[in-house]
Amino acid sequence: MRDGVALAANVWHPVEGKAPTLLVRMPYGKDVFGITLGGVMPDLMALLEAGYAVVVQDCRGTHRSEGEFVPHMADRADGEDTVVWIADQPWSDGTVGMYGASYLGMVQWETAVTGAPSLKAIAPAFTSIDNYEAPWYGPGGALSLSLVTLWNAMMYTADAQRSLAVGGGSVSQLQQLGQALLFPEPLNDVLPTAEVPVLAEYGKWWDDWMAHPSHDAYWDAMELTPELKNVTAPALNIGGWYDLYIGQTVRTYTTARQKTGSAQAREGQQLIIGPWDHISQTGVYPDRSFGPLASAQMLGLTGLHVKFFDRWLRDDTTALDDVAPVKIFVMGIDQWRDEQEWPLPDTQWTDYHLTSAGHANTAGGDGVLTTEPPTGAGRDTYLYDPRRPVPTAGGASMPVTLELCGPVDQRTVAAREDVLCFAGPVLEEPVEVTGPVSLTLFVSSSTVDTDFTAKLVDVFPDGKAINLCDGILRARYRGGLATEELMEPGTVYEITVDMTATSNVFLPGHRIRVDVSSSNFPRYDRNTNTGGVIARESEEQMIPAVNHIHHGPNHPSRLVLPVIDRKAQS
Repeated sequence: MRDGVALAANVWHPVEGKAPTLLVRMPYGKDVFGITLGGVMPDLMALLEAGYAVVVQDCRGTHRSEGEFVPHMADRADGEDTVVWIADQPWSDGTVGMYGASYLGMVQWETAVTGAPSLKAIAPAFTSIDNYEAPWYGPGGALSLSLVTLWNAMMYTADAQRSLAVGGGSVSQLQQLGQALLFPEPLNDVLPTAEVPVLAEYGKWWDDWMAHPSHDAYWDAMELTPELKNVTAPALNIGGWYDLYIGQTVRTYTTARQKTGSAQAREGQQLIIGPWDHISQTGVYPDRSFGPLASAQMLGLTGLHVKFFDRWLRDDTTALDDVAPVKIFVMGIDQWRDEQEWPLPDTQWTDYHLTSAGHANTAGGDGVLTTEPPTGAGRDTYLYDPRRPVPTAGGASMPVTLELCGPVDQRTVAAREDVLCFAGPVLEEPVEVTGPVSLTLFVSSSTVDTDFTAKLVDVFPDGKAINLCDGILRARYRGGLATEELMEPGTVYEITVDMTATSNVFLPGHRIRVDVSSSNFPRYDRNTNTGGVIARESEEQMIPAVNHIHHGPNHPSRLVLPVIDRKAQS
C-alpha cells in the first residue's frame, strides 16, 4: 500500500497470457472464506473456468495482512492501491472487477468512489453506501443491537487472536471474546449498552459507535452518496427482501442511476432481489417456503455474474442482451419477474387508512385498514415498557436464531397488548404490493422520546401471519437523523416510518395487515423513553411510555403501499 503496509492475497491466474481480474477484499480471512460456493457469492472455480483471474485479499489488519483494522477507515485507499497493483501485473490485461457480499460489498463502493480507472465494474451484494443507515444503525435512528454485538464479538475475537500470536493481549480476554461470539444473545440484555462486558473493555471502534448515536460528522465521513459522482463503474446490485441491507440496496440502485459519474455507470446499474436473508439464500424457512425456484443457485447467480463481467470487462456488448435491468422475486405467487425500472413505473401509491373503535390492541382487536378515509376521529393506546420489549420475530436481521430472521408467523407477538394490529378485509381479488413501503402516523406520548415500529403482514386464511417488511423511528429523529428534537408530552406529531421495501401478492382469502408498536428487540436497542443518551442508561433509569396512535380526518394515519395492477391496465 501507499504507506508501506503489506496486504496478503491469494491469486489465481492463467498459466499463460493476460486475463481480466476479479477482486474480493474481506476482513474475515481469505484462507477460510476465500472460495465460496452457493449463496450470492459466485462460484470461484466457475469464474476461473470463464477465463478470469481472481484475487482474494485480507483487509488491512485482519488475518495475514499487516496494519491495524478499523472498519471502513482504510478501505478506500487500500482498494484503490490494490486495483492499481493488479493492473500492473504481467498476468493482468489491465481491467479489474470486484464482487462480494456485506462488508465485501462495502469495500467495492469505497474503492469505486476513488475513480480508479482500471476498475470497470462491481457486483456488491447485501451492502450499503451509508454505514449509519445500514448496518450499524438504521434509517430510523435506532442501534442495530443484535448485529452490532455479534459482529464486534467476531471481529474482536479475530483481532485478539492476532495480538496473542505476536505476544500481546491475553488468553483470558480471548476466551471471553470467544464465549461472546459463540453465545451473543446475553450481550443484548446488558445495560447500559455502551458498557457491555468484553466488547466495551476491548474498546476500539465500539466506543466510537456508542458515542455517535446520531448521523453526525463521524458517520458523514463514511457516507459515500456525495462521492458517487466519482464512480464510473457499473454495478450489479444484489439484495434480499429479508436482508438487513434491503433499504440501502434499493436506495443505492436508484441513487447510482442518477448520481454516478458517467452515462455508462448510470445506465449499467442492475438490480436483483430474492426472498433471502443475510446468511441464507435458499428461500426456505420454517414458517414459509418460497418454492424450488427461489434459491440463488436455481436463479443461476454465478452465470449472471459472468455475463455482467463479460459485458464490462471484456466489452462483450451482447452479454446482457437477455438480462433485464431489474430482476425481482415476487412473493405470494413465488415467481421471478423481469422489470425495466425500480420503483416500477406503473406503481399506484395507495393509502390504506388506520381506524378502530379504540381497541386495536392484539390481532383480535378492532383495528381496521381501509382504502376509504375514516369519517370519525379516534385513537389507540398502549403501554410501552422498555423492561418488557416486543421480541423480534423475523424480519431483516442477522439470523442469530431462526426466530430472529426472515418470514416468521407473527401470531405470538400479535397477541401482546402493546401491539396494535390494523387489518383489511378478506381479499376477493389478488393485490400486488411491489416497491418501497412507509407508514405515516399521528402520534403522541407521555414521554419526551420513544420509538414507533411498523410491520407489514400477510395474513393467511388459516390465521398464519407472515411478516414482509418493517421499520422503526426513534421519535427524537423525526426531523432527520442528524438532529435530535424531543417531544412535548401529550402533543400530537406527524411522523413517517420507513418500512424499506417488498414484493408480494396478497392472494384471495388473505388479509393485508400493519402492526404498530414501540420496540423490536434485540433487532434494535430499546428506547429508555427519558430523552437521554440511551446507550449510557441503566435499567433503573428506564421509564414506561403511554403511546397513542391518532386517526381520523384530522389525523390521517395511513399505510402507503405501492400497488401494481397490471390486470386493470390491460
